[in-house]
Amino acid sequence: MTTDPKNFDPASEGWTAVEDQGFIAHVGPLHFRDSDGAYAFRAEQKHANLIGVVHGGMLMSFADRALGETAMRAADGANCVTIQLEMKFIDVGRLGDWIEVHPRVVKRTGSLVFMRGDVREGKRLVASADGVWKILRRKPG
Repeated sequence: MTTDPKNFDPASEGWTAVEDQGFIAHVGPLHFRDSDGAYAFRAEQKHANLIGVVHGGMLMSFADRALGETAMRAADGANCVTIQLEMKFIDVGRLGDWIEVHPRVVKRTGSLVFMRGDVREGKRLVASADGVWKILRRKPG
């Protein structure tokens, strides 16, 4: 797959933009690929920290959204909220990188979903995320 920002069309690789009118609209776009449940984003200048690499807060927001949406699917579409998210930053995300995460459900109980995902640029491991999502019994007001 070509990840050169000038020549890469996410739609041609099965990616669709994640629709969001809230926070993700400010830091996105994020992309989702239904065939394998992966999420991705192109690292842009707006994602940079003071030293010119992807801000850890962006990587955390990205992982939180990707793992959270996957947790909701695992909870049969019930709303879920993050109750714990741990990130280990292993390498830098560089501007221009196509950064992906493939969330996976570690375990689902009656009230919790335990999630894990490695954040990668190609084969290069950028960060690792582990978290727990609470399954809500009703929609928040």
